[in-house]
Amino acid sequence: MHLAKKNILVTGGGKRIGAEIVRQLAAKGAHVIIHCNTSLKQAEELLNSLPGTNHQVIQADLSLPGEAQKLFDSCPPLDAIVNNASLYRHCGLYDEEAAALLETVNYISPLVLMENLISSPPPADGAVVNVLDQAILRKDCADNAYLRSRIRLMETTCRFAGEHGPAGLRFNAVCPGPMLPPAELPESKMEKTIATLPLRRRVEPLDLAKAVIFLLECDSITGAVLPVDCGQHLLTPDILF
Repeated sequence: MHLAKKNILVTGGGKRIGAEIVRQLAAKGAHVIIHCNTSLKQAEELLNSLPGTNHQVIQADLSLPGEAQKLFDSCPPLDAIVNNASLYRHCGLYDEEAAALLETVNYISPLVLMENLISSPPPADGAVVNVLDQAILRKDCADNAYLRSRIRLMETTCRFAGEHGPAGLRFNAVCPGPMLPPAELPESKMEKTIATLPLRRRVEPLDLAKAVIFLLECDSITGAVLPVDCGQHLLTPDILF
């Protein structure tokens, strides 16, 4: 896929990792639709800083039923989607309210966007990249509601890649490792985790954005789940696939 002049939606694109992905797409000449929820001011500032034209910001709360559909309907005809928006809560599946919220943001909303791309009618060479989490590669996360929602999205990514390849659609995912501290722990430098990584450093947001760009551009890759984690997956030998 040549990204120039392609309409690409980036969910959670107003700040942090999403903003870096947006910047790299705009630098490639794509027309970027920046989705945001609470970060509208940041998204608008980002919009005004981007090179090129035909970028836009759309605000939607993906934790609410129907909002993903409204988001898709508000976009111009899309060529690609980067499902980057996510919600983290430390809870088990027994916490049904929290688990349902995580499922809506982390799985149902991306699923709705992907299904719409497939049926809207689909672009001739469309692509989806889902931003997941390196921790889903471990087998010990089945009772974690957050990770379970990410696992479901990984499984759907691979299933859609097999089902919709003949239509010219590609579905891939990236699994980032330690990169930015959690929003609720802005001072954290993640020293203990980083010290265990083969590369002994955190993942650079630009590196993750480059991985997303690579998967969008490479027409021969579909169904890939790419760790971008400074080797963290090497420390977890029992993986899901």
